[in-house]
Amino acid sequence: MKTIYLAGGCFWGVQKFFDQFDGVLSTEVGYANGPDEAPSYRDVCNSSGHAETVKIGYDPEKISLTALLNDYFLIIDPLSVNRQGNDTGIQYRTGIYYSEESQLPEIEAVMKEQEEKIGAKLAVEMEALKNFFSAEEYHQKYLDKNPGGYCHIPTAMLHLKK
Repeated sequence: MKTIYLAGGCFWGVQKFFDQFDGVLSTEVGYANGPDEAPSYRDVCNSSGHAETVKIGYDPEKISLTALLNDYFLIIDPLSVNRQGNDTGIQYRTGIYYSEESQLPEIEAVMKEQEEKIGAKLAVEMEALKNFFSAEEYHQKYLDKNPGGYCHIPTAMLHLKK
């Protein structure tokens, strides 16, 4: 199993989106790349510096990192700074955080392809994972527990069944 960490605005929808793909073995929502102390949701909402992030465990034999990243770009506005949908603040920034240097060439290739496609420099962070703290239990699989919950990702995107 390999792991990638993706920040794409509110983590509820990002988790639900990636849970639908064959080859995604696990997802966990949490807070990444902020100060080195575990924040609460309240801390994150008060600009702790962490990004709402989804930790994705995947089987590279079933789904490639490139495929995961291309899917990621379907659900974010890669030019938006600290905002996705109606959610604003530093915790809603976009980012690709890797835990293995070997993932970097693949990430760089997808980022370059997206920049060429869009014709602009992306506002998506691309950096090594500094830290990841699991979010409170009520945030885990939130949209499964609360099907009517708000999400910036269109509902149709949450039911692609790839």
